[in-house]
Amino acid sequence: MPLEGEFLGGGDEVGRLGILLKCPGARVLFDYGITASDPPQYPAPCPPVDIMFLTHSHLDHCGMIPWLTARNDINVVSTSISREIGILLMDDSIKIGAAEGYPEPYTSADVKIARRKFDEIQFGDTSQAGKMTVIAHSAGHIPGATMYELQGKRTTLITGDIHTLDTRLVAGAKPVKCDNLIMESTYSGRNHPARLKTEYAFLKKIEEVNQRGGTAIIPSFAVGRTQEILLLLKDSRFDFWLDGMGKKVNAIYLRYPEFVRSAKRLRQAVSRTHEVRNVHARSRAAQADVVVTTSGMLDGGPVLGYAENIRNDPKSAILLTGYQVEGSNGRKLIETGYMEFQGVSEKVNCEVLKFDFSAHAGHDELLAFAKGCSPEKIVLMHGDQREILAGDLKAQGFEVHLPKNGEKWTI
Repeated sequence: MPLEGEFLGGGDEVGRLGILLKCPGARVLFDYGITASDPPQYPAPCPPVDIMFLTHSHLDHCGMIPWLTARNDINVVSTSISREIGILLMDDSIKIGAAEGYPEPYTSADVKIARRKFDEIQFGDTSQAGKMTVIAHSAGHIPGATMYELQGKRTTLITGDIHTLDTRLVAGAKPVKCDNLIMESTYSGRNHPARLKTEYAFLKKIEEVNQRGGTAIIPSFAVGRTQEILLLLKDSRFDFWLDGMGKKVNAIYLRYPEFVRSAKRLRQAVSRTHEVRNVHARSRAAQADVVVTTSGMLDGGPVLGYAENIRNDPKSAILLTGYQVEGSNGRKLIETGYMEFQGVSEKVNCEVLKFDFSAHAGHDELLAFAKGCSPEKIVLMHGDQREILAGDLKAQGFEVHLPKNGEKWTI
């Protein structure tokens, strides 16, 4: 029996992913997220389902789970670390929504309900979805990120977000032989520079900023990116401080050491980090060599205070380490040299640079991963330039599908 699918979001776009699959004996949902844009974007309302599988804990994959579990008596299957980080982000999104005046689709009580609905799995564990057996595999990307292999008469692999190269934080994902591959395509048409070269250039830039008497402010996503940056800074001579949610994420990651590449190195990095815990510490951090802080797209959090402090200091620098989504403060800074401080657009005169520390597979890595899985059919998702990767995959002889959000498809 073929699988019938529909993207409730995240099909022909990056963000708000929701994959609805009608499998033999069950309706199954993979991920259900929010795009944290201005205003937030939500997936289509999910019809009744029997079970949900969460690939990982970024908000664009998990952010709407409380809405779902408040309306459906279903279990959510995920790794323990994805549950803990996901709950942290869901609670935080309520606070952000209230601060920015957006109506939140769920309440703190709904988040508490969601927490009780999680079923914990480890990589290699199996679950049931109707008549299909579901096996969990590591997806790289961030700690706990999971690919799901659905085994029935035919085998289907759903990747979520993947990274196939080893990073300082996690080991890369490995291909899984399958008949059908439902794969992310965030970086379709784009490759990343060599990570070691990026790391070297990043450290040299911090050194240059410090030598001229400035401070390097590093806006960083709390989940995954902050820890990657701290692991990089661990063996440096810099005096580096951490502010924002990354502190809580560090603590959770260290509670689940089995999901990181080297818990020992992460513990060393955290122990070397000065954590900002009060106003006095924040003023000390502002004079330090390096401040790693949220939010990664400059849309809120302590980073705004640090950035405002240095915006007219040509000796200092804002070093961006992640993708800046359209409409974000970080994208505005890159494109115009201005950013919003408390609703006022101000010119930023310090140095601004962007470094590619992406946790997603690049175009060539996605191509190699798909070939390694050797499927008959490929469905590309979570990408706004899917056609480029689809063209290269078709040239290799694969049958490729590019369904839009809300469009029903069969494999």
